[in-house]
Amino acid sequence: MAKKRLHFIDKCIYFLNVVAAFLLLLSYIIPYISPEYLPFISILNLGIPLLILLNFVFLLYWVVKLRKQLLLSGIILLIGYSHISSLYVFSEKKQEDTHAFKIMSYNVRHFNFYKWIDNENLIEEMKQFIQKENPDFVAFQDFNAKSEFEIKQDYPYSFGGSKKGTNFFYSKFPIINQYFFEFPESTNVALFVDVKLPLDTIRVFNIHLESLKIEPDVKELQNQNRKQLIKRVGESFKKQARQVEQILPYIENSPYQNIVIGDFNNSPFSYVYRKLKSNNLKDAFKERGNGFGKTFDFDFIPIRIDHALVDEKMEVIDFKNYEIKLSDHYPILVEFDLSKE
Repeated sequence: MAKKRLHFIDKCIYFLNVVAAFLLLLSYIIPYISPEYLPFISILNLGIPLLILLNFVFLLYWVVKLRKQLLLSGIILLIGYSHISSLYVFSEKKQEDTHAFKIMSYNVRHFNFYKWIDNENLIEEMKQFIQKENPDFVAFQDFNAKSEFEIKQDYPYSFGGSKKGTNFFYSKFPIINQYFFEFPESTNVALFVDVKLPLDTIRVFNIHLESLKIEPDVKELQNQNRKQLIKRVGESFKKQARQVEQILPYIENSPYQNIVIGDFNNSPFSYVYRKLKSNNLKDAFKERGNGFGKTFDFDFIPIRIDHALVDEKMEVIDFKNYEIKLSDHYPILVEFDLSKE
């Protein structure tokens, strides 16, 4: 390593490096702090992909310069290896399993009911997409009962809808028990169903946690009042934490293997994600996904806020991200098999 002192420009770069490294290190503790106490800190988790990328850039810069300053970002990235593995995954699909089941989750943004996209054939295209992929279960969020979307002929069992919420669940197998969560002071909802399979029963949670109410456009965010934006997002994170507390007892006391799937409106670096996953669940994306796993259209930032957590005993055969542009979210699909125990 060169022992020469840093030039002025390198000193400035190193200062920025220190700031980026500190913020990334700080972000590692976010999943362990409830937004109820520090909502401002929780907001940092949305920028973790950029912080990781920025620290990689600084690391490469100092490697090229052969300077010991590379140790700063190098150590911080090493400490946060689990964060990086949540951001980008490479895996291979397991061998075909004729006994496996498929579940899809899709926030459909009310089936374009408010004409956010110029596509008069959107509902029909969505039907064709689902029929082509042919999942055994479909968990919808932002489902609009007033739309003309209908797939009951392929899925004879269903549950969902309320005065407040728009989650819906379709199944090819009988639903023997069901429950709807209506969150206080929120239009977001969740539900669970107990589904009777040929040889077992599973409990599936279809959740849609509090929305952040931000435009999926970086330029639009820059034009908004930052104090109001931070306050609004912070309040949403606090609501998410309370909503998860409502759901947790039904996961913990479930007599069956659980699947928790849906639009969490938060990243895999968040408090609510950790709380849900801590109940003997594993992330299907980390098991069999590929790439960044982007599920929300937010310019160039690869944000993954739609998740599929499955019971530790389940075998994940495959995980798919789709790039079909029929909503501001992208659908995900998990192929899984139940425990052989």
